[in-house]
Amino acid sequence: MERDEEQPLAGGNVSEGVVRVGDTVRRPVGPWTPAVHALLTHLHEVGFRAAPRPLGIDEQGREVLTYVPGEVVWHGRFSLLEPVRRLAHVARLIREFHDAVRDFTPPPDAQWQVLMPADGSEIIAHQDLAPWNLVVSDQDEWAIIDWDAAAPGTRLGDVAYALHGFIPLSAQPGLQRSDAGERLRIFADAYGLDEAERRQLVPLLSRRTRAMHDFLREQTALGNQPWATLWAEGHGEVWRADAEYIEQREEQWASALLAAR
Repeated sequence: MERDEEQPLAGGNVSEGVVRVGDTVRRPVGPWTPAVHALLTHLHEVGFRAAPRPLGIDEQGREVLTYVPGEVVWHGRFSLLEPVRRLAHVARLIREFHDAVRDFTPPPDAQWQVLMPADGSEIIAHQDLAPWNLVVSDQDEWAIIDWDAAAPGTRLGDVAYALHGFIPLSAQPGLQRSDAGERLRIFADAYGLDEAERRQLVPLLSRRTRAMHDFLREQTALGNQPWATLWAEGHGEVWRADAEYIEQREEQWASALLAAR
């Protein structure tokens, strides 16, 4: 690829104007960009390499990030998460991020793109930890992308959202799994949740999922994109059905998480 060649990148819900230039990605900036760059810089400074590195702003006013090679898991490679060792790898990767961000002090003028009310402000959470934001390279290197929605939150909030996508905890045909409880336990063990955190997590699983449905509904009522389009495409119904599926099985999740280890 020539240095000055721009290749549009697609696949995310908010990918308009995102291009690859050589070994970099150029994206539109927002009020949150300086804070996100400070976060990503901190992660690299403390040794967390599974995230893009910010390289500043280009001559067109776009943010510049290192390009993360590989394929998004959600698009054709969900089977990568099938072996339990790989599911455990995701859990450990998320734990490494949460440990790395623990000592991050945001800039005093930090602005974040807060899409939904947080359940606390323990850390700056990713807020969208899911297969569609996990890239795996041919060399089996794993990285988390799309940090624009990072904002104050909690570790358990991040974990609850991640579990919805990575187990997955879904009512959708083709995604619903008979071994969801076992996979939930494997993830929790690999992340290192203690008993108290597991008890707190159970009701949070459905609340975090239903919050996505409510967010899409509210944004659609305001006419905000791309959320209104996602609602029209049926994503709101998917999140609602998944929330009900999770709620109806809370005893199953509690049993799987709290069984004697």
